[in-house]
Amino acid sequence: MRMKHILAAGAAIALLAASVPQTVIAQKLTITSWGGSYSMSQRKAYYEPFMKETGLTILEDEWDGSVAIIRGMVETGNYKSHVLDGSVAVAVAGCDEGLLEPIDWEATGMSPDDFLPGGSTECGIATIAYGTVFAYRTDMFPNDPPKSWADFWNVEKYPGKRALRANKPQGTLEFALIADGVPPADVYKVLRSPGGIDRAFAKMGEIKDHLLYWETGAHAPQLLADKEVVMSSGWNGRFYNAMVDDGQPFAIVWNGQGLDFDYWFVPKDHPEKDLAWKFLAFASRPDRQGDQTNYIAYGPMVKGADKFVNPDILPHLPTAPQNTQHYFLMDEAFWADHRESLSARMATWMAK
Repeated sequence: MRMKHILAAGAAIALLAASVPQTVIAQKLTITSWGGSYSMSQRKAYYEPFMKETGLTILEDEWDGSVAIIRGMVETGNYKSHVLDGSVAVAVAGCDEGLLEPIDWEATGMSPDDFLPGGSTECGIATIAYGTVFAYRTDMFPNDPPKSWADFWNVEKYPGKRALRANKPQGTLEFALIADGVPPADVYKVLRSPGGIDRAFAKMGEIKDHLLYWETGAHAPQLLADKEVVMSSGWNGRFYNAMVDDGQPFAIVWNGQGLDFDYWFVPKDHPEKDLAWKFLAFASRPDRQGDQTNYIAYGPMVKGADKFVNPDILPHLPTAPQNTQHYFLMDEAFWADHRESLSARMATWMAK
């Protein structure tokens, strides 16, 4: 009889365990992002409050933002991340390849209408708006400082090494065309026209001997801080943090900025995707996205987040009116089609 009771109890425990939702059994989820001050801002605004509220543990990872990373997880079934933070181009390309989960709006308790224009795609939810800009050392150019991408290219008037992003042509080709006289609003018209891409690479060739390259978001301000370069392209929030937190003598040039979004997305068929939807619902709350601006100067994308933004930070956001007078919106359809081929071409160009 005792054995029967033991077996019955064991069966009951097994049945109970089987009935417990996966979101309760699983205690950890991994989120992959870009590292540096950006990941720090996410840790403060999202990860730590989420862990406190839910009791779950978030593990952090970093990546290079390539579709190949997601493809490897999905094809092998070796899911190293529940949620990834990446570009709209990757969100679109990954969705088209069937590598990402379509957003389960019912599971998140949200809808696309909760976001600003451009704030969602079939497989992605926007987390920030950011500007790709350039910054320069104010101690190197105290008088008549650079004010445009044409000045970035002017190595005679503004001597010294510059830095552009390594192997990633998104943004760089557009800046080269703007430096060559193309209005920001027309850069993709030119890139799509015969000879447009060649024109951009030819313009880049004019300053190739004066270039260094940054690999990560944190690398660009570090090159400036170490005086290896006098100016560098990069993401506005990284430069802002270096200026405010580290007291670096930098100034940001907003003229000709490329405005873009970062999205959260989930690998296709992740066995614990319920955890991912739970996190995305939390991270898309207006108070959470508004709070992130306290740690990095990127614009929130969910409606109502502006009520939670420190007014002192508003002028430093890429979406501020004074910062969007001469800008272009990154054309993610163009980059979804050309990202891999032009990345390969740029890597070859850099190696020559």
